[in-house]
Amino acid sequence: MAGLTMSKPLTPPAIDHYENFPVASWLCPPQLRAPIAAIYHFARTADDLADEGDASAVQRLQDLQAYGADLATCALGKPHSGRWRAVFDPLGPLISQFALPVPLLADLLDAFKQDVLYTANARRYDTDNELLDYCRRSANPVGRLLLHLYGVQDEQSLAQSDQICTALQLINFWQDLSLDLPRQRWYASRVAMQVHGVCDADLLADRSCLFATNLIADYVQSARTMMLGGADLCHQVPGRAGWELRLVVQGGLRILDKIERMRFESWRYRPKLAWYDLPVLLWRAWRMA
Repeated sequence: MAGLTMSKPLTPPAIDHYENFPVASWLCPPQLRAPIAAIYHFARTADDLADEGDASAVQRLQDLQAYGADLATCALGKPHSGRWRAVFDPLGPLISQFALPVPLLADLLDAFKQDVLYTANARRYDTDNELLDYCRRSANPVGRLLLHLYGVQDEQSLAQSDQICTALQLINFWQDLSLDLPRQRWYASRVAMQVHGVCDADLLADRSCLFATNLIADYVQSARTMMLGGADLCHQVPGRAGWELRLVVQGGLRILDKIERMRFESWRYRPKLAWYDLPVLLWRAWRMA
């Protein structure tokens, strides 16, 4: 499963659109770089429509609706609107050539629309199951699209891919608390906060809080368990891509290590991967083999 991750969505390296694993890297087979890049640009553009700039929520939703209409049109081999030519000119033929599952691409758009609605209306996730359902649409389609390209379609591998992708999305949430909370993006569910006795002020203040620490510690442990549960997929993905997936898994686990070392206070500081983490990731990826 060579790399991309979308939606607030998620390289061992980190640049502008920070993501936790690489896009169409040199580890990908050359024949798959074009469809992987096309999927990435489709999702990245949609994410920007939902998240970047000063557009109103109404305008964002209208843009995403038009974007989805172009997806449906080009999937049928018909001319699209031309508004996002750089996305749909390459994507259209690749959908046909590689029989890409269009509903998975549509799921990503559905998740981006949900992001817009939740942010605009200051909505919160009531339960962790609601949060996991969001991950099912915002993250899991990426892994399934990549497995499709590699011809890996058995149910066990798909389930392991979902575990890895959901774990990556959740890791991204707990990594980015210090950025998201001031923007009124809440991913800790109301029920989980109530169970741990955490109020909003605990996560918005630049101070330690035992209750908040316990909340994030539980979320970190859950994400770690999920990631490890899917890690055997690395042995099912052929060639160099399997090695890249090892780095993806180890990159996510490394972020969790960093959150743990900062006593789970990621609402105060944002941990991220750096160049000096690469030897550790390579060593751990090699041990997975």
